Amino acid sequence: MLEVAGLTAGYGGPNVLEDVSLDVEAGELVGLLGANNAGKSTLINCISGVLRPRAGSIRFLGEDITRAKPSDIVSRGIVQVPEGRQVFPRMSVLDNLLLGGTTAVARPRRADRLEQVFTLFPRLKERRPQYAGTLSGGEQQMLAIGRAMMGGPKLLMLDEPSLGLSPLFVQTIFRALRELNAQGLTILLVEQNLNLTLSCAVRGVVLERGQVALAGTSATLRADPRTRQAYLGL
Repeated sequence: MLEVAGLTAGYGGPNVLEDVSLDVEAGELVGLLGANNAGKSTLINCISGVLRPRAGSIRFLGEDITRAKPSDIVSRGIVQVPEGRQVFPRMSVLDNLLLGGTTAVARPRRADRLEQVFTLFPRLKERRPQYAGTLSGGEQQMLAIGRAMMGGPKLLMLDEPSLGLSPLFVQTIFRALRELNAQGLTILLVEQNLNLTLSCAVRGVVLERGQVALAGTSATLRADPRTRQAYLGL
């Protein structure tokens, strides 16, 4: 489904990513791991079109999207849940969700997808009229994922969904991700929680200083001491 080849990228100064390659097959849940500043967010920002790479290519469902606009990439089916959730605090839960389904591709199925979100996160249904800014951090993360689901993604990318959440909410979020993946949704998960990510991902890619340090099945990475070394930046 997703092929990243030789990707090099940065923000105006030195390269943050250097010759990074990875692939994600349809139906997989792949974990993208590494220490802080390893380049994980930079990589998914390139995939979603927020950042233009300096070199390399990105292909989605066989088509080159390296230079595509973010809006075109969303319409093709790649949706990103950003770090920090970034919900609209002075809009209701319902309006935040509806905003995620405004593309021409997503609009015809907004009612069905809204019901899917409420089934996945019943708490959001209870809080439909509530301002998003009054929700707890865990509830806002549910809302951010729900808003992404309203776009009908083929590939869902999440950037640190457990960041700042209580253990209870972390378990709730990861349970939802497992359920979505079991339903056939392809997921690329950027996450600091190494053990939890490898417990639900089929494969993992470990970045270290902007390069792929390790890649393999979750079982292989869990058993390899180099995984923790790269993850901790040792």
